Amino acid sequence: MRKLDTRTIVVASHNSGKIREIADLIGPFGFAAKSAAELNFIEPDETGTTFEENATIKALASAKAAGLPALSDDSGLVIDALDGAPGVYTANWAETPDGTRDFAMAMRKVEDVLQERGATTAQQRTARFVSVLCLAWPDGHTELFRGEVEGVIAPAPRGTQGFGYDPIFQPSGYSTTFGEMSAEEKHGWKPGDAQALSHRARAFKIFVETCLDV
Repeated sequence: MRKLDTRTIVVASHNSGKIREIADLIGPFGFAAKSAAELNFIEPDETGTTFEENATIKALASAKAAGLPALSDDSGLVIDALDGAPGVYTANWAETPDGTRDFAMAMRKVEDVLQERGATTAQQRTARFVSVLCLAWPDGHTELFRGEVEGVIAPAPRGTQGFGYDPIFQPSGYSTTFGEMSAEEKHGWKPGDAQALSHRARAFKIFVETCLDV
């Protein structure tokens, strides 16, 4: 494993919600970071079929463009009753004809397909959020970190916190959805804590333990 010997990195994302969450996680470690969106980098085509492949594509593109280490995230919602969909195509389910993303529409689509398949009980609506972080250097070296959190799909969206599919994901052991949790509650982890709740926080915890001297 290669250690990160700088606190200047690029957050390889154009997703405002994801950039905000990563900024919340890296902030306590004193990082000076700009996003690929701020730097006007072109979004690379995500042609991978796994979270690991797409995270690597994004991180390498930003690292090589900036000449700095870059941290990317590829994440998605994996629903058992939908044979793992939407999975790596989680964002695609929210795409509209004009090129924008409508996650309210995407959540309705999830519910419609679950109803079509007769998945009406909590036991039939199991799911997990997956996050894979990729740390890439300009020389092409990469490190990957995967985090997952189990839960169920709520029958209707609840809450306005977070982003994406957060209002319909209820993590195991909780009565609230990610959409009803503050950022602190959703991540459930800060330096020195033993536990992390969200998929992204769990992946980030492994990144910290592996690549940072803390």
